[in-house]
Amino acid sequence: MLHPVLLGRTGEAEPAVGSRREGQTQQAARERSGRRSKARARLRPQIQRTPSGRSCGEESAGRGKTRRDVGRGISQLLPFLKILKIQGTVCGRAARWSGSGGEQPPGGRRVGGGAKGPRGRPCLCPASFPFPSPAQPGPARPRRAAPRTPAPAMSGPGGRAALALLLLGLPGLPQARPRYEPTWGSLDARPLPAWFDEAKFGVFIHWGVFSVPSFGSEWFWWYWQKEKREPYVKFMDANYPPGFSYEDFGPLFTAEFFDPNQWADILKASGAKYVVLTSKHHEGFTLWGSKYSWNWNAVDVGPKRDLVAELATSVRNRTDLHFGLYHSLFEWFNPLFLEDATNAFNTSKFPTSKSLPELYEIVTKYQPEIIWSDGDGNAPDTYWNSTGFLAWLYNDSPVRDTVVTNDRWGAGSICAHGGFYTCSDRYNPGRLLPHKWENCMTIDRGSWGYRRDARLRDYLPIEDLVKQLVETVSCGGNLLMNIGPTHDGRIAVVFEERLRQVGSWLEVNGEAIYGTKPWRAQNDTVTPGVWYTFTPKEGKVNAIFLNWPVSRILELGEPRAKPGETQVKLAGYRELLKWVALGEKGMVIALPQLTPQQMPCQWGWTLQLTDVD
Repeated sequence: MLHPVLLGRTGEAEPAVGSRREGQTQQAARERSGRRSKARARLRPQIQRTPSGRSCGEESAGRGKTRRDVGRGISQLLPFLKILKIQGTVCGRAARWSGSGGEQPPGGRRVGGGAKGPRGRPCLCPASFPFPSPAQPGPARPRRAAPRTPAPAMSGPGGRAALALLLLGLPGLPQARPRYEPTWGSLDARPLPAWFDEAKFGVFIHWGVFSVPSFGSEWFWWYWQKEKREPYVKFMDANYPPGFSYEDFGPLFTAEFFDPNQWADILKASGAKYVVLTSKHHEGFTLWGSKYSWNWNAVDVGPKRDLVAELATSVRNRTDLHFGLYHSLFEWFNPLFLEDATNAFNTSKFPTSKSLPELYEIVTKYQPEIIWSDGDGNAPDTYWNSTGFLAWLYNDSPVRDTVVTNDRWGAGSICAHGGFYTCSDRYNPGRLLPHKWENCMTIDRGSWGYRRDARLRDYLPIEDLVKQLVETVSCGGNLLMNIGPTHDGRIAVVFEERLRQVGSWLEVNGEAIYGTKPWRAQNDTVTPGVWYTFTPKEGKVNAIFLNWPVSRILELGEPRAKPGETQVKLAGYRELLKWVALGEKGMVIALPQLTPQQMPCQWGWTLQLTDVD
């Protein structure tokens, strides 16, 4: 029995061709064949011999056999292509019918409730099932006899060629997804999603219960209770009653001024392309209602709000930033972790019942595109089962195609395993590295979380922030710039100002940052404070100089200019600049005479060089 889709759209076979027309067609075909044979006889060349003494026909016999095999394969493939084409047409129409409220399709049948064909049968679309299934029995309908079409064979050389063409070259067929094993050798071979390298700049947000005392550091609990540092002990004795515990800070983490839309707007104005929020720091308090952190989370205590969900929604609705989450593996004072540590991590009660379930929870619930792991507690990655989690993340999670991870997955993994390397806090090697890396740094020199005891001199000025960004990107890294909100949910004015200043700088100089690649030289060999990037799409070399020379003459020692071809432009300024080559290497550029108000920006400028080596 023929497959229904081969019988035509109504299920009826094509009518047989009349014998008279068939005879005329066969006679015309014989006459054309005879004429072609006579033409070939007149044009047939003499057989030539190759240097080996074999005829050209003999030399090409192998190639001819291959072509014949492929030809047979294509001919065998055609029925499958016809099946797939008809199925695709039927599926497309069925989808339109079923998606339009059950309206009448052609033929008068009402279709509704799922992807089914006009006859109400499941639709075998090529994207999900490349070969036809056995024909399903349908209602009997009188039809004229039609010759049976044998199923195409997929054996022999031609059949193998057809199968290869079908599996490798047919558009719409799903390609095999690589599977990663839970080993570092396999996981480290996963390509880093391209968006991360193109983004270049992100914002880190450290927010938690430590924002309530907002004194000294986000490590407040550890320094006060474990190390008993004198400034922290004195602070507590002077400001809180005896017996006050760190857990008592939980209800004071109120977030009453937290406006996720306002945060998203500030992040967008910063020019950042991704954001990473601390979903849980080493204190163990989660900013979402984790069922694995009972009564120590933002839904049960304090704000009574899912802070992660609110910010994720606002960021995705109002910006083009990628949303990421920081997660601490260990917790300072969790009894299960302390018990495992006492057992030299030969037991794993804490990761199996707390840390790993939380990771699976935030991935499935919020689908972050960055998992920024931290805090291994001196335990190896085998204790944390990091490779098992990452294998699931890369193979089966809802963000498997876009997620990026860092290198903090257990003692010994940092700067050695994972997606991008962080190596240490505030890591800035000042040279090109063979592996993608990130410089995570903070605007407040002394703390990652908000602190009320900070002085103005503790905050990095915008000039230093631009310098950090330029140096990092020139050497192939990303910059993750940290801010610390207050316990009541505000981004302090000083942090907002710095972020908006970076954004205004990127509005002028963003082409020298986003989507760039490292050039052959990272910094200039003649003039200090000049850093290079390369824009592949336009073929431009970007020379970013951090100091405007008083003489308005800037000498560059690295570019090899081409007289009559090289052009120099100042980003944000319309006119081309004049320049002079210094032999085979180097050039001197005359900068325009501008007032401070005419300057395209105030903290670092970009020269765009075209046609230079």
